[in-house]
Amino acid sequence: MQKDIIKKIVKDKYKEIATNKSSCVCGCSSAENISKNIGYTDEDLKIVGKANLGLGCGNPVAFSRIKEGDTVLDLGSGAGIDAILAAKKVGDNGNVIGIDMTEEMIEKARANAKNQNISNVEFILSEIENLPLPDNSVDIIITNCVINLTPDKAKTFAEAYRVLKPGGKIYVSDIVLLEELSEEQKNDKDLLSGCVAGALLKEDYLNKIKNAGFKVNILYENKKISKEQYNGINLESLMVELVK
Repeated sequence: MQKDIIKKIVKDKYKEIATNKSSCVCGCSSAENISKNIGYTDEDLKIVGKANLGLGCGNPVAFSRIKEGDTVLDLGSGAGIDAILAAKKVGDNGNVIGIDMTEEMIEKARANAKNQNISNVEFILSEIENLPLPDNSVDIIITNCVINLTPDKAKTFAEAYRVLKPGGKIYVSDIVLLEELSEEQKNDKDLLSGCVAGALLKEDYLNKIKNAGFKVNILYENKKISKEQYNGINLESLMVELVK
């Protein structure tokens, strides 16, 4: 499938979600149940308010080493759930930047941050394969169930490496495959926007990360998510720390 077609399918789906015309992507359970199953606490969900749409496959902020004063970048920030949690951690002396390619999600994230009285976060409309940020400008990057959606994963990891400061870290939660999908599955639009059809085999995913120059530390692997959210497709949610 061509890259521009993939982007359009993904963007159209997340526009529907942002405008409340669709709510079913990563399974059809409630957003609260999904988020609790993948590691968000009641306190987290209270902090983020309506930013929780149940679109993640892990909680990268919980695994991260974000500290006060950091500059944090959220790749594929959606309605702002992880960016808002990160903003709480960095405090008044830090800042958070959320990047998303869907205008409706950017608008929703800005409204959610305002509603939660979060002022140290900004949301920018852009693609994560072409980040509008200078080299070596970010302390920590977080991303949650997003890189599987990008048609050019090598470019995405290369861009992340470029903007990250030396010694900086990325905390990635994403879906990886444990066996190849059928051709029918690979071309299924719902599976594409649902974080499955664009996912890579686990070994291929890790190799792309290493080829970008990162050191990889596997923090957690959630195989239960296959049955809980993905109808038993042979996959897992992988949480990794990448070090520049």
